[in-house]
Amino acid sequence: MARFVVVGGTGLIGSGVVRELAVEGHDVLAASRRTGVDTITGAGLEEALSGAQTVVDATRPPSSYGNDAVFDFFTASTANLLAAASEAGVRHHVAVTAVGTNHRQRIPYYAAKAAQETLVRESGLPYSLVHATQFFEFIGTIADVSTSEGTVRLPSALSRPIAAADVALAVAQIAAGPPVDGDVEIASPEVFGLDELVRRVLAARHDSRPVVQDEDAPYFGAPIEERTLLPAEDAQVFGTRLKEWIR
Repeated sequence: MARFVVVGGTGLIGSGVVRELAVEGHDVLAASRRTGVDTITGAGLEEALSGAQTVVDATRPPSSYGNDAVFDFFTASTANLLAAASEAGVRHHVAVTAVGTNHRQRIPYYAAKAAQETLVRESGLPYSLVHATQFFEFIGTIADVSTSEGTVRLPSALSRPIAAADVALAVAQIAAGPPVDGDVEIASPEVFGLDELVRRVLAARHDSRPVVQDEDAPYFGAPIEERTLLPAEDAQVFGTRLKEWIR
C-alpha cells in the first residue's frame, strides 16, 4: 500500500487532506511541529518520510512572521523537505500554492510561494503544484489586514474563492494520482469583487465594519489588477458556493 505523508498535516488544509486520504483507505501520516516534525530545523523529517511514496506540502508559516520571514520560511522549509524526500525515494511531491503567483504583481506572500514553486520544479522529483484561489475561511483575515480606522478598504479585483474542504479534496485526489509535473489550478464557480466578497461575509457575521471600494487599496501589501487573483480557464471547479459555506 502506498504511504502518504502530509506535512502541515494538522493545519486547515493539511488536516483535511489527511481525512480525505484516510477515508479512501490510504496509509497516511500527519506531520507537523505538533507531531515533532519541523521543516525549518529538519527535526523529525527523515523519520517521518521513511518509506513514503507521496509527500504533500501543506505547510504555512506562523502568523507572526513578517514578509521577509515568510519568504525565508518557504524557501528554507521547501529546500529541507525536498532534500529529505529525495533521500527517502519519494515518487510524488505535491505542494499547495496559490492562484496568482504566475501573474505580475508585488504581493510578498505570493513572491514567497513563487520561490517555493521554483524549488519544486527544479528538484528533479516528480511533482504536482496545486494552485488554489482564496479560501472562504481566510476572508476574515483579508478584512482585518485591510482595515484602517474601523473601515475596510479593498479594490474590486475579481476572485473565485474556494472552501478549504474543497481544496483538501482536490489535493488528496491529485496526491493519489500520478504526478502531473506541472500546475493544476482550482477554484469555485462564483466570481466576486474583493470588496463585495468581504462585505457579504462581514454582514453574515454581523460585523458592522463598513467596506469601501478603493481601487488604490493594497491587497496584502501590494496593488493588484482586476484579474490577478483569477485562475486560468481550464481550472478545476469545485462546487461549494458562498451561500452554502456561510450556512
